[in-house]
Amino acid sequence: MFVHAHPDDEVISTGVSIASYAAAPDTSVTLVTCTLGEEGEVLVPELENLRADLGDQLGGYRIGELAGSCAALGVTDHRYLGGPGRFRDSGMMGTPANDHPRSLWQADLDEATAELVRIVRDVRPHVLVSYDSFGGYGHPDHIRAHDLTARAFTDAADPAFAPDAGPAWQVAKRYETALARAWALEGFEHFRGSDAPNNPFAGLDNLDDFPVRLTDDAKLTTEIVAPEYFDAKIAAMRAHRTQMAVDGFFFALADGIGQRAWGAEHFVLAAGTRGPGAGTDGRETDFFAGVSL
Repeated sequence: MFVHAHPDDEVISTGVSIASYAAAPDTSVTLVTCTLGEEGEVLVPELENLRADLGDQLGGYRIGELAGSCAALGVTDHRYLGGPGRFRDSGMMGTPANDHPRSLWQADLDEATAELVRIVRDVRPHVLVSYDSFGGYGHPDHIRAHDLTARAFTDAADPAFAPDAGPAWQVAKRYETALARAWALEGFEHFRGSDAPNNPFAGLDNLDDFPVRLTDDAKLTTEIVAPEYFDAKIAAMRAHRTQMAVDGFFFALADGIGQRAWGAEHFVLAAGTRGPGAGTDGRETDFFAGVSL
């Protein structure tokens, strides 16, 4: 089960992993999205009126984009936390959206956790995947998604928590997404001179100011390497047309370095027992390594 903050987050850090497990005959994938991404930017000029500060209809539109992404990745079980629109995109720290009474950031943690526990107990997954405590780059909704996933890992197994949410279930492992420092350095050296729109390396003299938390290779526990699903990841990105410019940075990654970088995704095991690994430096190459199914 993958727990993400907004539509399109499922692709960027876990698209290859989702597609590979969705295609496997002996596994199933559930994607949980916490908000509709109402505060996102709109990169398509003719759809600009969907913006939160104009028509405020972007969230509804992104439901369709996420459906297209799920189709590209092979996801057939997708759920919104508490139902579509229950929790609103919180925007960035310090913005008015962060104070919206329906924002995920303002939500009661017990209430929001109970909604995720309800899904966990219904699906009964062996593995949960979400972000680290910083949410990757400090977005409030990513931080909340981490908080809720970490709490649900424990609370879903406690029959006293939300007893109306179904029988208790113990998830075996919880993973956090990670951006490998070695990959970021390779991308920095390759793309810092690129004029592709939204290039995150543009203007940086070194990686000290890179906005996403980087993880040293020694701390990575798990790598999912499945370049055969790179095309599915790109197709899912294209489904999110309001968020990702087709001539932008992510699509520039469709060349050789991109296929190497985005055909592999890295994670840190945050809870549970690490299984045997055959990957780089003995990393796991399967979320289910060591899990009794």
